Amino acid sequence: MPQYAIGLDYGTNSCRSLLVDISDGKEIGSFVFDYPSGELGILTDPKDPNVARQNPQDYLDGLEIIIRGAVEEAVSSRPDFSPSEIIGIGIDTTGSTPIPVDETGTPLGLKPEFRDNLAAMVWLWKDHTAHAEAQEITETASQMRPQYLAKCGGIYSSEWWWAKILHLKRTSPEVFDAAHSFVEHCDYIPAVLAGNTDPLSLRRGVCAAGHKAMYSDTWGGLPDKEFLEALDPALAQLRERLFETAVSAGEKAGGLCAEWAQKTGLSEGTAISVGAFDCHMGAVACGVKEGTLTKILGTSTCDITVSSTERELEDIPGLCGIVDGSVLPGHYGIEAGQSAVGDIFLWLVNHLVPDTYGSSAEEKFTNMENAMGRQNPGASGLLALDWNNGNRTILVDSRLSGLLLGQTLHTEAHEIYRAYIEATAFGALTIIKRMEEHGIAIHEVITTGGLAVKNASLMQIYADILGRPLKVASSDQTCALGAALFGATASGQVKLGDVQGQCTNVRGITYQPIPEHQAIYTRLYSLYLELHDSFGTEKTDGRLDHVMKELIEIRESQR
Repeated sequence: MPQYAIGLDYGTNSCRSLLVDISDGKEIGSFVFDYPSGELGILTDPKDPNVARQNPQDYLDGLEIIIRGAVEEAVSSRPDFSPSEIIGIGIDTTGSTPIPVDETGTPLGLKPEFRDNLAAMVWLWKDHTAHAEAQEITETASQMRPQYLAKCGGIYSSEWWWAKILHLKRTSPEVFDAAHSFVEHCDYIPAVLAGNTDPLSLRRGVCAAGHKAMYSDTWGGLPDKEFLEALDPALAQLRERLFETAVSAGEKAGGLCAEWAQKTGLSEGTAISVGAFDCHMGAVACGVKEGTLTKILGTSTCDITVSSTERELEDIPGLCGIVDGSVLPGHYGIEAGQSAVGDIFLWLVNHLVPDTYGSSAEEKFTNMENAMGRQNPGASGLLALDWNNGNRTILVDSRLSGLLLGQTLHTEAHEIYRAYIEATAFGALTIIKRMEEHGIAIHEVITTGGLAVKNASLMQIYADILGRPLKVASSDQTCALGAALFGATASGQVKLGDVQGQCTNVRGITYQPIPEHQAIYTRLYSLYLELHDSFGTEKTDGRLDHVMKELIEIRESQR
């Protein structure tokens, strides 16, 4: 019999489904649901730009719609297809995206008394309100439990689980007191489909727990009570209402319950995989393996690679975690990323690019790409830092900001666009170099996301700066595809390695580094590093008087 799986991908602005034939990876059905709440699905606070929340009702409304939509499209494209042939469901989401819930696992944001309370809503990954708490957690752990920090890069982030919960407790105690527990978004959706949202018994994923909540089997799971007590006694009490164990995606979270079988038209009992983060499942659909870095190029980026657990692996400062089984079985999952990439380009187009480049954002991007393609690397004399939304890796500091250096009265918008592309590529190279310093070799980069498919100029710049071949995954929906592969694995009928081999591939084009471009970018990267260290670290002599002059020298030599 044919076998299919469905992947559900919950992103920042929308959720989507992907129905896949697991024999060959053919995608036969898909549907997208845009979150209706807030601005592009994000609930914000005009008083605080760090606030980013979501309405849990959007998740539930989208859940039924995207599954039914994918099934309807599959029936249309394959008349002999039957929903009964779907053997598994996988779910990926953003993270850390914790949800305050009551004893039954109902999100507080769904309850009438909290529907207008931002603190009771879902705390989206990009919420940075907890930067003070993140610093406090870092300082406390460095004194009491340095091993906790060693596995998550040495610095705890405001984007992560404990910082957000602690900030919630301090700023909205009435919401914290009403919350019996907290559940990651990627654990909540599988629990809903399985019909068991009890926060004490639903299955938790090691991807979220290990990378964001300081979970490790090495020290018995979550941080111990003594450490949490030092942060706040309420956290120590909360620990008893969370979870003891976390497992890898591909493990079964449960079977599809009768209620959601009726809502979606799928068979009751269909296997549901334990959830994970979008980029980790997307990495599997990109063909991640040792020596390969997978890079999701979107509004932000997430970089994933793996290292066999058969070899000892050093702790790597500044990365988002080293977690056994968070990506592939028998491997440590290694995560890094940048807090803003596509978001920087959109900001530029929406706020600074004149209408002479076009009347729409799409026209402006196209015309800027054409214009910058006629310039040599370094010809603009510009250099930027890619911290417009803080730095996720390797500095882990949400309170850093962007910088553009080298402007003159002749600077044009397409030159600024190129400088921002180069800055994000320099940030990506900094991540790779940190990995290599600690024994993780990166021989190739496989990319995915809209930027990888649509922007050939960006991809060539990345190849030139990274100094490695860049490939592009075949699927336009790698996160959803990866989720589908884990859903199939949860059925017990197939193995992850087999379906990964059958369903993943790359496109025909490979972007190779151009040697003469690499030489210029090597010079520019050394200047980028000086700015990076001067503004982002304490390890600097403060002397930057030569940077502008060297940029001018490079500019003149390239024109």
